[in-house]
Amino acid sequence: MTKTTIRPYGDTENDGKVQVAFSLPMPYGPLGVEAAKALAIKMGIKNASVVHGTSLGADFSHYIVYGTVSHDVDLAGLSVIEVEGDHMEMEEVEALIKEHFDRELVFIGASTGTDAHTVGIDAIMNMKGYHGHYGLERYQGIKAINLGGQVDNEALLEQAIKENADVILISQTVTQKDVHIENLTGFVELLEAEGQRDRFVVVIGGPRISHALAKELGYDAGFGPGKYANDVAAFAIRTLIERQKNQD
Repeated sequence: MTKTTIRPYGDTENDGKVQVAFSLPMPYGPLGVEAAKALAIKMGIKNASVVHGTSLGADFSHYIVYGTVSHDVDLAGLSVIEVEGDHMEMEEVEALIKEHFDRELVFIGASTGTDAHTVGIDAIMNMKGYHGHYGLERYQGIKAINLGGQVDNEALLEQAIKENADVILISQTVTQKDVHIENLTGFVELLEAEGQRDRFVVVIGGPRISHALAKELGYDAGFGPGKYANDVAAFAIRTLIERQKNQD
């Protein structure tokens, strides 16, 4: 019988062992260690033990705490919102484009707002790609335009219209104080204000991005860690094909 209720484990099944890491605004030392243990206990971690601690400067410190929790999770009560569609490799994506389109599809991407981190958008867009998965620049049938980092929402939309883009890709790496939510919300509002929302397939990605969050904010899809150019391209092209059918 398939289990529906699970607990964390470290050494043996259902032993409830967990490890958490956090920083405290105080110097590293015996008092900091005790503070970390006390905080872990308040979090519901029993037999909390600080297995590693280090100084982060004069007034800050970092701790790793190991212990046991009694909580479990009922899988039957969980729901997951995922991007639909079978996995496709680069060659399959290229074949899909060739079958349904008689022109290059234009993908334009950027890290927007104050976000200067381009590792995410580069992994998706640049020819080299990441982890053995080529980027969109290498795909036949795709014209990939990477605008880089710190691109204003207005500038991204202006370039997307100028290039007659089919797909807009937005990467957000900086997430402190949920700045990515504000920026992503602003782009959707800009699209709607300019009457351009239905013109593009708009996809977002980043370390704290999920498909559920993307849909909540008004985007077509969201991709988090472990996703590559072929995943993004497959979704975007399937969506373009579906929209094309609805227009016929």
